[in-house]
Amino acid sequence: MPAEGTARAAASASATAPGSASPAAGAAAGSGLQNAEGTRDLTTLVDASSELQHLVETIWRLRQPDGCPWDRKQTHRSIGKNLIEEAYEALDCIEADDALHLREELGDVLMQVVLHAQIAADAGEFTVADVARDIDEKLVRRHPHVFGEADAENAEDVLKIWDAVKLKEREAKEAAVDGAPAGGLLDGVPTSLPALMQAQKVSRKAAAVGFEWDSVEAVWDEVAEERAEFEAEQPGTPEREMEFGDLLFALVNVARKEGIDAESALRASTAKFRCRWAAMEQAGAERGTRLEDLSTADLNDLWDAAKAKEA
Repeated sequence: MPAEGTARAAASASATAPGSASPAAGAAAGSGLQNAEGTRDLTTLVDASSELQHLVETIWRLRQPDGCPWDRKQTHRSIGKNLIEEAYEALDCIEADDALHLREELGDVLMQVVLHAQIAADAGEFTVADVARDIDEKLVRRHPHVFGEADAENAEDVLKIWDAVKLKEREAKEAAVDGAPAGGLLDGVPTSLPALMQAQKVSRKAAAVGFEWDSVEAVWDEVAEERAEFEAEQPGTPEREMEFGDLLFALVNVARKEGIDAESALRASTAKFRCRWAAMEQAGAERGTRLEDLSTADLNDLWDAAKAKEA
């Protein structure tokens, strides 16, 4: 670990919660937490060691022979989807700018992490301390522009650094097993991810090793080509469905080249559609009319009215 990371870890126990006086503040300059310019906000450096340990102990207690029968019987597989559900509930709070409920939902996500770690510890596989140590080391390793000598002027530079570091990590894993492949380049992208997110991740990994279009205009040309192939297939056929997937994949690469997260963009558009539809339903209710009883022209009028209110 770089010197700054070591100093950070050594001094973390002396930090306090935001809004309270930090006993470490006076010694910050000598601890390695503060930079020479004094620009780091030490009031937001939180010591959560006690609270996190209490959570670990609570989850451990629930899994003991005299603990909770439900928690004791759980396995990684039995609660695997819970982690996804809790993460999406947290995401809903983020998109709603609901900080109060975000705090609660992040707690639910953290509980899932600790519970999975305890299940692993009970099986002699790894512990929550291993999880925390591994991710801390990974963060330091993948931020050489912060903890090392690399330079990054913008977010695009950071992404390039990340991709380069990940490739080195993969090569190191292969060397650790006598040169045997540590898996394909794309094996690290979970197939259970939402389709748009998965497409963007595999595209970025491929681009990192040179499999890339020269410009966003070239990707738009690919979109046009994929659309033509889609339209050339007979409606209702598996071939037409596959070509539509290729069209979507090409559009995801447009998003990637433009610095847009395709998954977030589509979620935002879907949320906008739902908001406008709710406004249409309200307008229909005020007229004493159900939307399903209206003509297409009337629905379009309500849609335009809902859209106009956003302006």
